[in-house]
Amino acid sequence: MGLEISSLINALPGACAQGLIWGIMAIGVYITYKILDLADLTVDGTMCTGGAVCIVMMTTGHSVGVSMFWAFLAGMAAGLVTGFLHTAMGIPAILAGILTQLSLYSINLRILGGKANQAISLEKYDLLVSLRWIRGVPFYQNTIFVAAVAIVILVAILYWFFGTELGCSVRATGSNPNMSRAQGINTDFTKILGLMLSNGIVALSSAFLAQYNGFVDINMGRGAIVVGLAAVIIGEVVLGRIHGNFAFRLLAVAFGAIVYYVVMQIVMWLGLLSTNDNKLLSAIIVAVFLAIPYLKEKYFRKAAGKGDAQNA
Repeated sequence: MGLEISSLINALPGACAQGLIWGIMAIGVYITYKILDLADLTVDGTMCTGGAVCIVMMTTGHSVGVSMFWAFLAGMAAGLVTGFLHTAMGIPAILAGILTQLSLYSINLRILGGKANQAISLEKYDLLVSLRWIRGVPFYQNTIFVAAVAIVILVAILYWFFGTELGCSVRATGSNPNMSRAQGINTDFTKILGLMLSNGIVALSSAFLAQYNGFVDINMGRGAIVVGLAAVIIGEVVLGRIHGNFAFRLLAVAFGAIVYYVVMQIVMWLGLLSTNDNKLLSAIIVAVFLAIPYLKEKYFRKAAGKGDAQNA
């Protein structure tokens, strides 16, 4: 038993590192799901696009910084396509995202030169993060530290942006598009901008993930939206009521991704499900955390109300 607990403890840092990297992706999902109030499924495609662009560019001689910047731009381009389909062609957001995601599969294959995956060696290239940099490295090289710093920087930039007039226009569009149009806001433009920003951040997360894993795979984004939604929902349920500050809500989303991967690791350690059941477990986790607010509202408040009535 002691050895089993030790194995779980040894696995938790890796789960935290993955959670932080996926937390970047979840922040991108938060922008469309919570701020714009759009159901965007493009992320399942851009979660591969960013990694593919980053790895291919690095293997052809570009620096990691330049490669990740182009990965971000590639994600923004995918968001632009979804936004154009939705606003200019009148296609519902969820269908526009599906169309872009479907086309990205072929585009990602082209980026990878027709191969289903592409590896990158830690010994040959200067990576920012790696699964081998969890222990036994200086703190500034540790993947957990690097990913945490990346999230703090990202949250700071988004906090500043959404405080500007343009950022407030994006938030207003998600809250009340009709009133926003009445105030002279071009809601089509703000929707496109929000989708571009969201998918750019998702692609950036993909670039980190590809470096962490040491490879990019054509299927690495499959089901990514579920992980993103899980992180958003878990963050809201666990930390949502502590503080209303926008930056804190973004950090709560990243924390939700860590909780998600830690829960996954614990369930696997307990032997309740196998690695083949990852998607099933993801769906169960999302369903449970989605149900918690509803169940609290329906049963706990009802019980509290009955208690108050009896005391009166």
